[in-house]
Amino acid sequence: MPRRRSRGPCPCPCSGAPPSAVAPFPFQRAVEPPPSAPCHGGRPPPDGARGARQAEGKSRPMRASSPRGFRVHHGHAGIRGSHADLAVIASDVPAAVGAVFTRSRFAAPSVLLSRDAVADGIARGVVVLSGNANAGTGPRGYEDAAEVRHLVAGIVDCDERDVLIASTGPVGERYPMSRVRAHLRAVRGPLPGADFDGAAAAVLGTAGARPTIRRARCGDATLIGVAKGPGTGPAEQDDRSTLAFFCTDAQVSPVVLDDIFRRVADRAFHGLGFGADASTGDTAAVLANGLAGRVDLVAFEQVLGALALDLVRDVVRDSGCGGALVTVRVTGAHDTEQAGRVGRAVVDAPSLRAAVHGPAPDWAPVAAVAGGHGDEGPGRSPGRITIRVGGREVFPAPRDRARPDAVTAYPHGGEVTVHIDLGVPGRAPGAFTVHGCDLLAGYPRLGAGRAV
Repeated sequence: MPRRRSRGPCPCPCSGAPPSAVAPFPFQRAVEPPPSAPCHGGRPPPDGARGARQAEGKSRPMRASSPRGFRVHHGHAGIRGSHADLAVIASDVPAAVGAVFTRSRFAAPSVLLSRDAVADGIARGVVVLSGNANAGTGPRGYEDAAEVRHLVAGIVDCDERDVLIASTGPVGERYPMSRVRAHLRAVRGPLPGADFDGAAAAVLGTAGARPTIRRARCGDATLIGVAKGPGTGPAEQDDRSTLAFFCTDAQVSPVVLDDIFRRVADRAFHGLGFGADASTGDTAAVLANGLAGRVDLVAFEQVLGALALDLVRDVVRDSGCGGALVTVRVTGAHDTEQAGRVGRAVVDAPSLRAAVHGPAPDWAPVAAVAGGHGDEGPGRSPGRITIRVGGREVFPAPRDRARPDAVTAYPHGGEVTVHIDLGVPGRAPGAFTVHGCDLLAGYPRLGAGRAV
């Protein structure tokens, strides 16, 4: 097995610091952000071109819609139920990696091990297990997760600390290691192809939820993302983790990739309002192996950001709540942090459901929620809050005008956009968008009928 590269210094030759690490709710980074340093703007490490040529020479044909140099395994390891429940995504060559993790202090062993894996900005792949979070399982649970990672490293032919691991499912149970161990020992590398759709269906589309997968192009590079939201359907009340994984063959240095992914996570995953309390295993990561060559970094960030936002909207739509997508756009705030805090409070507020479902909708309680979470603080004067739904003002507005057609049709599905302007006096650039689910009245009955 190849020797592990030195941990600590970034592989980028112009920076001796590890990738950045801090991001707000519900994810956080693995390590503290480094001091700013110039970087080579996406050029690979000195041996990157040689590694790329070697990988291209031994790669098997793969789907054109998948990034070059990535291989996938998915199958049934007997973790829970009869559906496929384990997936491995691996790069033929060392890839730059950026990741964010749960901020919960009750983090699962998978999160602890993955934080270690991304500390030097280089990884080879990720293994995801569905149906068991392996959280709250003590030292034995940690040993189980470490063994799974070790077995996957043997398949990929890399150091075990180059493999991320993620888990989703019930808390308080250990992996059924005899079955998982037998499954992984039967897998031989190199993996046969790049069936990302199968991986998404196997792991990220757990019982009751459709797999979520998106693809995009940036120049000659391909980006692909798979995600699973905090399941809310009848079969997933104990499955709260948000998982998202992106793979690309673009050339982006580890430091630059981590900075880009941090900004993308801030705009996308921190805008996941419904069911987005920090869970034990929340994990989002991106791997870039560089086999497609350089890309325009500004365009790359835009494409990756749009891909992540699409995935967020998809997982909310597919969350199993039986309702529609709610998009709350907050503007006119003091800063982005305030706008995000208000948006998350509103999208989770019962008063929002009452306003859109009630026979006599009243948007004043929604305005009260927005004002109550504004946290004006010393020297911050309150603004004049206005609320629009479907482009029509509903607060302040006479009650007989407060139910536009868009809201009338809202319970039947689709999407409704609520725009809240906090009206902070002066220059108020703070803005943020949060996506959530409307939680229709029938949702408690869905949960009550869940088979445990």
